[in-house]
Amino acid sequence: MAQLVLWDIDHTLIDTRGVGRELSAAAFLRTTGQPMREQAKIDGIAEPVIFRETAKLHGLTTNRSDFERFAQALTEEHLRRIADLRDRGRALPGAAAAINALAAHGVRQTVVSGNIRPVAEIKLRTFGLDQHIRWEFGAYGEDDDTRANLVRICLQRANTAANAATLIGDTPADVAAAHANGVHVIAIASGRSSEADLRDAGADVVLPDLINTDLILKLVRDDIQS
Repeated sequence: MAQLVLWDIDHTLIDTRGVGRELSAAAFLRTTGQPMREQAKIDGIAEPVIFRETAKLHGLTTNRSDFERFAQALTEEHLRRIADLRDRGRALPGAAAAINALAAHGVRQTVVSGNIRPVAEIKLRTFGLDQHIRWEFGAYGEDDDTRANLVRICLQRANTAANAATLIGDTPADVAAAHANGVHVIAIASGRSSEADLRDAGADVVLPDLINTDLILKLVRDDIQS
């Protein structure tokens, strides 16, 4: 049976430390002509929804074409400011070691992310976390608005049964999306959600971080073999 790990990106593998919001604001200005005074909720939310809801906060009604222009601008802003992203952001402790250890044991890895694919690729490449990621199996913000559907798309693209997959993420939305598809979930309290929040959401396992590589590997293999 194929083995697959679905990684969330932001606050699970990396932290942009505010650069991501700056890049979104720049893309929003380019797309709408208005400064981004505030941003809609982003944790566990797909990029099209964030853009649409942020536009509403500014009295704007947008369509898919507007989002596609925003997505292009967002990609260009990330490319333009890779140095800032690298200098101010960081890979979270244990992220690289966990990815490498899973790869060494033959576990396929991809991402399930609200980011659009070009931005997801830029983020992980910037911090050297892209080497073992099977991008073609991933699901991204442009694929669907709902996280549960993104998980389903990942499983379909990887031709993997739900009981042969583990999702690793940092929000209650990750937990709900995994369980909606019958996928085990390891929740990492490295973002804005506390360990208690993640337990209350029903995560199968909650960890404070990714530092214990051996434990991550054991949990993934136990999840997949159970």
